Amino acid sequence: MDRSAELRVALTVPDFEVAVAFYRDALGLEQLADWSGEGGRVILLGAGRATLELLDEEQSAAVDAIEGGSRPSGAVRLAVQVSDTEGTAARLVAAGGTHAAPAVTPPWGGRNLRLQAPDGLQLTLFDPHAERIPM
Repeated sequence: MDRSAELRVALTVPDFEVAVAFYRDALGLEQLADWSGEGGRVILLGAGRATLELLDEEQSAAVDAIEGGSRPSGAVRLAVQVSDTEGTAARLVAAGGTHAAPAVTPPWGGRNLRLQAPDGLQLTLFDPHAERIPM
């Protein structure tokens, strides 16, 4: 792959306006382009550096158990680094998201919080620099 290549995740959403309010307005992803036209609507949102995390089913189940109790995330889950997991979660819930689980300190450190977007996709908000959550 060319080092200057870009990874994009394309989401087909049932309610475009709700998705824009959630991902752009509440999560704060920067709108980079609007290619909407007579054939439909599409915007491009910037999310910083992209990575592709591949997990086998066993590890995915373990991460789901740590971050979300027993609620499985499915084949695709977005993980977004934020500086304030609880504040970002509050904005996302106000924009139609729902809490999937409370914030946790995973074994790898930081703070993770699992949400579900209005379109059903699960998101992990993570702050790798957060202090451990007191038990």
